Amino acid sequence: MTHRQLFFQHVAQTSDFPLALEIERAEGVFLYTATGQRYMDLISGIGVSNVGHRHPNVLEAIQNQLDKYLHLMVYGEYVQTPQTQLAHAIADTLSSYTGPHGKLSNVYFTNSGTEAVEGAMKLAKRFTGRTEIISCFNAYHGATQGALSLSGDENFKRNYRPLLPDVRHIRYGHLPDVEHISQRTAAVVIEVVSAESGIRVPDPAYLQAVRQRCTDTGTLLIFDEIQTGFGRTGTFWAFEGFGPVVPDVLVCAKGMGGGMPIGAFISSPEVMGVFKNNPILGHITTFGGHPVSCAASLATLNVIRNEQLYAQAEAKGQLFRQLLADIPAIRAVRGKGLMLAAEFDSFAVLKPVIDRAIERGVITDWFLFCDNSMRIAPPLIITEAEIHEACAVIRDAVGV
Repeated sequence: MTHRQLFFQHVAQTSDFPLALEIERAEGVFLYTATGQRYMDLISGIGVSNVGHRHPNVLEAIQNQLDKYLHLMVYGEYVQTPQTQLAHAIADTLSSYTGPHGKLSNVYFTNSGTEAVEGAMKLAKRFTGRTEIISCFNAYHGATQGALSLSGDENFKRNYRPLLPDVRHIRYGHLPDVEHISQRTAAVVIEVVSAESGIRVPDPAYLQAVRQRCTDTGTLLIFDEIQTGFGRTGTFWAFEGFGPVVPDVLVCAKGMGGGMPIGAFISSPEVMGVFKNNPILGHITTFGGHPVSCAASLATLNVIRNEQLYAQAEAKGQLFRQLLADIPAIRAVRGKGLMLAAEFDSFAVLKPVIDRAIERGVITDWFLFCDNSMRIAPPLIITEAEIHEACAVIRDAVGV
């Protein structure tokens, strides 16, 4: 029986039409099959491979940690060097910013972005003593029942109800809805750049208004930077590109691990301290902050900062825009940095383009809540020559 047959027989499927590409190895921005077929990964495994696949610094950090230890103890009980070094490095990226409750200098490590969102939700309820959580329509924050409750698309939720009570949704970028944030709101969970709605970049005044309303009502502002963090939008953290707006809690994952599973939520010592008592061990995890994942993440962070990959993202994104600008079928290209959406008339028009691009060796995708737009979010290390190659394939797939 072939691997492909075993895949469909034993690996749980999430759709009736997975890509089902059998990849033998990956390096840089490319994936390779056993027969030598090369694919350019124009979506970074959905926002994960910011430094490319198998970056040598990441591989070296993983190997070095493998020679020391793997799992030792449940999270938070032992001093583990990879966790400590990574937490310090993350805090250093945020050292210039102070929120209403102090600097974002306490890091709680998880295994994924969804787990980080769950922890942030608990933290907000515990710190404020409130129950209402506000998020946005057409937002995606994860698939567990708590995180799914925040997601703003009923199609993804209706068959799993009842979900968490006291969750309210507002329109992303719509200033009048900010007034719904009140003194009974524990937290507002919001993406700095809305991803699965098809890359919607807000007016800085909107995020600043949300920040001010949260401050006025004693509500915690939680920024979901699972897709935008670690250099994706042109600054290390996306919120840095929107003026004086600092969250109370920052959530990250995906691109932070260099391909390894890891997430985190970050806050001030004052806020994070509520997990210590009443009850003790207010939030626990066995594998969160796994030493190998932390080592990989630290190497990833250092590559992004030392090579200033985030500083290159905007120019590379602009090159994509220029090379796709004259295609009649593309109605608009939205985005920030290397987080882009190319809009077509409909899914019926877009899907064959995506299929043809994959046949020609470039992997793209669409968005959960915007299926008429093509996702373009390659590794930050992509070169100008590779951008030209990718856009030539897209143009050919469109029929230009």
